[in-house]
Amino acid sequence: MAAGFTCPNRDGTIAAGGCTYCDNDSFKPRAVAQLNPIQQQVREGIDYLRMRYRATKFIVYFQPFTNTHAPRETLRSLYEQALDHPDVVGLAVGTRPDCVDDAKLDLFQDLARDYFVTLEYGLESIYDSTLLKISRGHDFSCSLDAIRRTRNRGVWISAHLILGFPWETRAQILQMAGAVSNIGIDFLKLHHLHVVRHTVLGRDYRESPFPLLSFEDYVDLVVDFLERLNPAVRLERLFGLAPKEYLLGPQWGKTKAEVQYEIETRLARRDTFQGRLFTLG
Repeated sequence: MAAGFTCPNRDGTIAAGGCTYCDNDSFKPRAVAQLNPIQQQVREGIDYLRMRYRATKFIVYFQPFTNTHAPRETLRSLYEQALDHPDVVGLAVGTRPDCVDDAKLDLFQDLARDYFVTLEYGLESIYDSTLLKISRGHDFSCSLDAIRRTRNRGVWISAHLILGFPWETRAQILQMAGAVSNIGIDFLKLHHLHVVRHTVLGRDYRESPFPLLSFEDYVDLVVDFLERLNPAVRLERLFGLAPKEYLLGPQWGKTKAEVQYEIETRLARRDTFQGRLFTLG
């Protein structure tokens, strides 16, 4: 769902310009390109998913921008509109760790009494130096604090990480698996760094190209990452894709099915699995 939100590091609340890698049009579904009323988006989304997947129950996902960046009562109205369909059983809300105060968390706790509710926090990296370089506008301690305050409220917690920033070493990237394994998340989304047009990172890449992960390198990196990840953490995503008209690199030329298949094949070939090298910290 697209509800017309922006982000605090775009609208001047904490900064302007947004994260250096981010152009929302490069990853939001085309189905939400038009800012239609929430209930219309829900109906149209359900009709499409019924036809394509024969689905019968649905979780409404607020994805573009920061979906808690509004007053609590505005959020309540939007979420309740999204839930006002007999076949909707839950809500997933993408947001930033610096955009959830206790009053908003109380709202999610209230909704979670009757629905499946997930808060998805964009961590992106555990390294403050990276968060500063990408103009994220918060540090890792902010992420840890948001997750801590969300726990024990009946709300499921998801986190999002980007793998492949060129200034992070392979060892640093793999250390993130252990770092996020014991912070209290239920779900994790992994996304390889891709550089898209109309972003600061895209401008920098065109002016002075920097190394991006090849397909083979990313598959090996993900498998190594999964070996070190707590097996209790559910994986919601293993990679990201951007439309060809936006993507500057890396140019893998692979479909979603091909990427997924190769990761699963590599796990089997190496006779390994998520959590094989995990140690409780």
